[in-house]
Amino acid sequence: MKNKVKIIAYTLWAILFAVVFSEVTAQEKIKTDETIRSYRINISNADLKDLKERIQDTKWPGKETVADQSQGANLSKMKDLVNYWGTSYDWRKAEAKLNAYPQFVTKIDGVDIHFIHVRSKEADAMPLILSHGWPGSVFEFMNVIGPLTNPVAYGGKAEDAFDVIIPSLPGFGFSGKPTEAGWNIDRIAKAWVVLMDRLGYKHYVAQGGDWGAGIVNSMALQAPVGLLGIHSNLPATLPTEGGKALASGIAPEGFSEKERAAFTHLSKSIKEGDFIYKMTMTSKPQAVGYALNDSPAGLAAWLLLHPGFANWSYGTDPKQSPTKDQVLDDISLYWLTNSATSAARIYWENRNIEIVGSASMKTDQIKIPVAITVFPYDVFTSPETWARKAFKNLIYFHEVDRGGHFAAWEQPELFTGELRLAFKSLR
Repeated sequence: MKNKVKIIAYTLWAILFAVVFSEVTAQEKIKTDETIRSYRINISNADLKDLKERIQDTKWPGKETVADQSQGANLSKMKDLVNYWGTSYDWRKAEAKLNAYPQFVTKIDGVDIHFIHVRSKEADAMPLILSHGWPGSVFEFMNVIGPLTNPVAYGGKAEDAFDVIIPSLPGFGFSGKPTEAGWNIDRIAKAWVVLMDRLGYKHYVAQGGDWGAGIVNSMALQAPVGLLGIHSNLPATLPTEGGKALASGIAPEGFSEKERAAFTHLSKSIKEGDFIYKMTMTSKPQAVGYALNDSPAGLAAWLLLHPGFANWSYGTDPKQSPTKDQVLDDISLYWLTNSATSAARIYWENRNIEIVGSASMKTDQIKIPVAITVFPYDVFTSPETWARKAFKNLIYFHEVDRGGHFAAWEQPELFTGELRLAFKSLR
């Protein structure tokens, strides 16, 4: 009898072990799966209906007590944008823009990474990975894909061609949402290196603005085999003494007139609360998310706090994009993918660094080539003197005459030209 009990016990134990081992093995396979899967976007009609109904039910606040936007987006401006969103805007057109390009998903470090991948027809095209930031998305680069991959059709030369890879940051858009802490720019940079290797590229370049600038900066620090150089339109060049003086707003002694102007511009933006969203998401992204995930109007108003968004003309200025529909493409993406909270965590994950500070970004340790373009209406406009001190291997620096924080979105033709020039010597 005792032997039978032992046999039964051993059998049950073996079955339990086999089940647990099988589940663990299955989870490990999922986590290490390197498959690249085709992806197509198709938001449900139910989700679009829910969005419109929530917009119709918006409970508006009272009118601001100032004439400018120092208290946030003006009520009249918000009503105009949100009412248009709920009545005339068509997400299906935005969806079609994305689906017009080859899209894929692959799991890297346990998280699904969504990316657009457009190969040029030119045989010697240079592979280029583009990184967006917050509150941007892959929509930032819609108008540069064609000129970058098919330059001849846009007034360029065949030797200017790029293969273009545009990933959605983890927690953003159609990428997966991390379920554990630790997804800072260094980890994202490592994921981008894995992605480029998985796509079979032996040599490539990287470009980024906003958080994307921090990501490509980190890629350069890691200096993986194959990364030829980086381009940034928000370079980390603010010297230590400038960072320490920001709170006072008084430029350190020894700054040139141009350096003083750049310092004053950044200090003024901080004092006027242009980066208040940064402080909130750095400390409590989860708290922010409860509101943003529940109100489309609230989400739109929050994203419009970004100074790069706040000054857009939404199509009223023919010399500047994006249009109202393009702005809503981006805001809708955050809403329909329920990514306001997961995207906000990028600030919390990187709470110990300053993206424009050369010391915190360790720019002096970067050895690979660096190219920089400064757009005049950005939140930070680096002088060349700071750039050359921050990056020892600066191969290209250019101040252009128009464009702001979201350069590819606002000035796609100019942005494309800058990348062609920036990476010319690395081909």
